[in-house]
Amino acid sequence: MHANARLTFYGRILLVRRVRFDGRPISHVAAELGVSRQCGHLWVKRYDAEGWAGLLDRSSRPHHCPTRTPHTAEARVLAARDHEQAGPAVLAASTGVPARTISRILARHGVPRLADCDPVTGESIRATRRSDRRYEHPQPGDLVHVDVKKLGRIPDGGGWRVHGREHRPGSKRRIGFDYIHAMVDDHSRLAYAEVLPDEKGATCAGFVSRAAAAF
Repeated sequence: MHANARLTFYGRILLVRRVRFDGRPISHVAAELGVSRQCGHLWVKRYDAEGWAGLLDRSSRPHHCPTRTPHTAEARVLAARDHEQAGPAVLAASTGVPARTISRILARHGVPRLADCDPVTGESIRATRRSDRRYEHPQPGDLVHVDVKKLGRIPDGGGWRVHGREHRPGSKRRIGFDYIHAMVDDHSRLAYAEVLPDEKGATCAGFVSRAAAAF
């Protein structure tokens, strides 16, 4: 399973524990965790064959891709890009390779966009936020992130977006705010949240204690 699978590694552990250790039906556990029965069987089968290591993410990249552009054509595209400093549309005319294929080749080889390069030397001069390194601590509980989100309250029965602007409360009516306190484990991305009336010190301290106990 790839890294974008419905269940996280921690969720897969929960599924296996409830099925194999607690003896509960796979269909019930899968429904609790929001996945199909077939998905539940897949993870249990993977655990039976490989243990906990079988629940880790795997690459979804195929082992063989017979339709991939030949290496000689890729080398021709890279050489043309280095020489002409042009985009896929121009390179397609000089190399005979379709522009969409050229875009994939350049991305696969990590060639920066022309907009990020020096027009004189062709070297990359702009920084990017993208990184191949995922920010993730190695073990659950190593680090948690805590944050508070302040949101305007919605009256019982819905606000003016539901009932129309003519039913919008007057300016003197103070509905107030709700404060969503959230804690997320850095490794597993397991989250715990509560909607509380404020973000004062005592409220935040109580939330952290309850979240830690839940984790």
